[in-house]
Amino acid sequence: MRKYLHINLRDRSVETEELRGEAIIRAGRHYIAKTLLERGVATVDPLSPENSLIFSAGPFAGTNFSNANRLSVGCKSPLTGGIKEANSGGTFAFALGQLETAGFTLHGAADDWVVIRITRDGSITFESAEPYLGKGNNEVAALLFERYGKKVSFALCGPVGEYLGLVAGIAFADTDGRPSRLAARGGVGAVMGSKKVKAIVVDMHKMPTFHDRKKLMGAIREYSSRLNKEPAIDTFKRIGTANMADITNQIGGLPVRNFSAGRLVEASQETLKLGGDHIYRRNVSRGGQPSHACMPGCVIECSNVYVDEKGKEIVSPLEYETLGLMGSNCGLKDPDDVARLNAVANDLGVDTIEVGAMLGVLMQAGQGAFGDVGFMMEALEDIRRGNTRGRLLAQGTARVGSHYKVARIPVIKKQGISAYDPRVSEVTGISMMVTAQGADHTTGNLPVFDCKGKSTEELVAASLGIQTACAAADSLGLCIFGRSVTSVSADLIVNALNDAHGTNLDSSFLQTLGLEALRMEWEFNKAAGFTEADDELPGFFYEEALPPSGKTARHHSAEVNQSLRGLLG
Repeated sequence: MRKYLHINLRDRSVETEELRGEAIIRAGRHYIAKTLLERGVATVDPLSPENSLIFSAGPFAGTNFSNANRLSVGCKSPLTGGIKEANSGGTFAFALGQLETAGFTLHGAADDWVVIRITRDGSITFESAEPYLGKGNNEVAALLFERYGKKVSFALCGPVGEYLGLVAGIAFADTDGRPSRLAARGGVGAVMGSKKVKAIVVDMHKMPTFHDRKKLMGAIREYSSRLNKEPAIDTFKRIGTANMADITNQIGGLPVRNFSAGRLVEASQETLKLGGDHIYRRNVSRGGQPSHACMPGCVIECSNVYVDEKGKEIVSPLEYETLGLMGSNCGLKDPDDVARLNAVANDLGVDTIEVGAMLGVLMQAGQGAFGDVGFMMEALEDIRRGNTRGRLLAQGTARVGSHYKVARIPVIKKQGISAYDPRVSEVTGISMMVTAQGADHTTGNLPVFDCKGKSTEELVAASLGIQTACAAADSLGLCIFGRSVTSVSADLIVNALNDAHGTNLDSSFLQTLGLEALRMEWEFNKAAGFTEADDELPGFFYEEALPPSGKTARHHSAEVNQSLRGLLG
């Protein structure tokens, strides 16, 4: 049995729901889509009290099951106007699992700013957030640990979320207590801010009970063993996600200067300093930590702790999406510059993809020069202060681009495109087009899929396959980076679920779970007023050939959706 908490912020009442078996397993992204649909949230103002804010942990939360302690945060997105599930690592889902709590929903809005405290004895209290308001996430995290002790995890609404900036995410503690793991996308931090919840603090306790703990522990060991044998996992552990910069630069799909080019440097002529190989060597030579687990028990350890030339930590983690959007997309070439910007973004609790895309558009508008780190820092400080310019920038790429009348605005459904140019990474581009989540690569990323000579229908089929697998993983609290094992080990995963919660699921369950989540998300967006036209890429992707490949986008929303409908039946 697991508890699910319904927290009414207006009167501070709490209703506890008891979940068993399959109800515990259908978590994360699936639970969010189902719940938001059932409550008719598609038609509400996303910054109103009627918008539910859901925190859902997976069925293995609280254990040392590798990469199975991720958290899903969901609501109607104030950035896109559609459904949003923002996914994060860290220790928060782990802590919930250790309290035998599947998650909670924040209903309504508080009259005054609060900190919600969830303790191991089952009590839930509300305290004044006054001491923490207006402060950066690093300072707030230190104050929370000072007040509540070290054996807690937390969720934070940063200073930008306080004033409802749409680039705001929700920050969670990593395994060392940094507030650096973000459910970043879609403006979920603004929704937390609209509810006047500054922080949620959860005790860590002990491994929860399971139906057959002995068999589950055997599955956990087997899963880790299979991961450790995978070459892809070894690459993640040594080099991390920054390795993708080397790959996208090589294939010509790296976002460069507001998506105007696909390659930052010629690999045969110059070192890509934003790439994984260079960052690994530089970081290790300085005494940095190239491998770091963002979640308890994870053997992939794809994060890092990046340090300066004196060995002092700049940021953790420094990852590909930030290197792409706040780095090459803004004309930067040195990872030290990106790391320092990343550290400020973490302190603000903002989405580095959205902010990087927005800054690229701002530079395109002539407000600053590509490669000007000082200009970027000034923009972030305006966002921190929440002055007139800062509040505009905090509304994100689409709105800033519209304000400055920029022609090249890289968004889908008003959300900034991830660091994969859809003219080159076509399957990922299709996933970003049709997902209800906005331009989000994590919904279905196949960046190096061989697209040459393949039809739209063939690429849509590949996209649907990976979208389904990612939706299933997001519904189970699993990190998608384990998919080299997860995708070929359905029996292992499903048997572990059965052992954990006493169910009798078969190996087809993962496919069913993923497809159900996708269908409900599309249904939500349809109810919210989205049409096929909202799936189209921005016009410049079709009109401008991308150097050096010379490719233009060749898939339009009408044919993509026609192929998708044919596959779904």
